[in-house]
Amino acid sequence: ARGPSAFIPLGEIPQEGGESSLHQLLKAFVSAGRVDHVAMVMGLHPQYLSSFWKTQYLLLCMDGPLPYHKRHYIAIMAAARHRCSYLVGLHMREFLQVGGSPAWLQGLHCAPQKLRNLNEINKLLAHRPWLITKEHIEALLRPGQDSWSLAELVQALVLLTHYHSLASFVFGCGIRPEGEQDVGSSCWAPSPHSNSSPASGDSMGGSEGTDAMQEVEVLMAKMKLLQENQLEEEGVTQEEMSTRFELEKTESLLVPSSSILDPSLQSNIRCFLEDPEFGYKDFTRRGEQAPPTFRAQ
Repeated sequence: ARGPSAFIPLGEIPQEGGESSLHQLLKAFVSAGRVDHVAMVMGLHPQYLSSFWKTQYLLLCMDGPLPYHKRHYIAIMAAARHRCSYLVGLHMREFLQVGGSPAWLQGLHCAPQKLRNLNEINKLLAHRPWLITKEHIEALLRPGQDSWSLAELVQALVLLTHYHSLASFVFGCGIRPEGEQDVGSSCWAPSPHSNSSPASGDSMGGSEGTDAMQEVEVLMAKMKLLQENQLEEEGVTQEEMSTRFELEKTESLLVPSSSILDPSLQSNIRCFLEDPEFGYKDFTRRGEQAPPTFRAQ
């Protein structure tokens, strides 16, 4: 049977066994009306699930400056930046259940301007947070029809960062779409080398497995060349070699370029993205001056 995770055998996911795990899952079910795949996988670590669920409940269901439907829409925006269709689909349903307008789900261009103003800081937080400056904050707080209050903005930023992180958990655990989600949706990260998602039973099957092997071979060849160069040079420290290797690894095919946009990206994600080509870029490179950083306590 297909479990909630592509990486964890179904038999290892807590179902009815383990009183502690089951207790946490029941609490989750009571709070949300169902146990989603994220909660089922997290049930392997009941204490972590408990902390996560309390945080999630506080952010989405407790009193706060933002209306419930806007909280879910911000979650959609954050998950879309990382192409996480599992979370996008999940919160699209939640958005409608708490009274959100279906028209907003046609895309970011249909949302109120106040929410659209979060787009810039959303993409920076998702991919290059060191580029955020005080001007980004000031622009959102500036008095006007579509301005944010400080309390609203704090909650919005916490939601954005929470769902950026949760998208990584979904990808890392291979969380599968749930029964009511569109079968065509997938929680797999977009591949820059293939238009197809990994097969449900074999994530290294077909051409994707071949691409991965070729990428490993390229990286291994670069590693060998670095080692040979080290023998020819004198005074090269281990730290220097590590730095060179990391640079080669980052620039290799194993790390997708930010300029690549997966052509198979689902329309339910693409419509929430502005500037979709914007992605991660190294914080510092050899020979380049580090960008200025904005630090706030």
